[in-house]
Amino acid sequence: MRLPSATEQLATVRRSWRRRLQDVLLAQLRQGITPEKISLTVALGVILSTFPILGTTTALCVLVSICLGLNQAIMQLVNWAAFPLQLPGIYLYVRVGERLTGSPPVAFSISGLVQQFRAAPLQFLQQFGMTGVRAVLAWLLIAPLIAVVVYLAFLPPLRRLARSRTGIAPDVR
Repeated sequence: MRLPSATEQLATVRRSWRRRLQDVLLAQLRQGITPEKISLTVALGVILSTFPILGTTTALCVLVSICLGLNQAIMQLVNWAAFPLQLPGIYLYVRVGERLTGSPPVAFSISGLVQQFRAAPLQFLQQFGMTGVRAVLAWLLIAPLIAVVVYLAFLPPLRRLARSRTGIAPDVR
């Protein structure tokens, strides 16, 4: 008996995840959630998952999905899937925030920041509070652009999926 190669295993995992994601999306479409709402949920989930303050994305996703009446499960799934973007995003947003405000670059490492925060939270906030504010400022400027791109990228395939698999005509405005 031959064992599958790593490439074959990866292909199997991709097919499995694609099928699961498609099943979730189809279930939502069959329940009456529009492709536009799903696309908005995905777009907001992506940008909220890159918010530059560690430990806040889950709460932000809950708050936004409740306020906008979006699907909580999809929002959290996207938040979880896009989590690997948060750490490089923090670095990017800090650097962009420094440029925007003309601040000198702050030397830091994510693991070092976490250790400093755990050791002395108040001292950490005094030392890096403004760095966080600058990162959030950069996020506020960049995130809407990313959200528009993600929304527009996901909308056509979701509309096709709605037409082809559910028999539901998408809500075209």
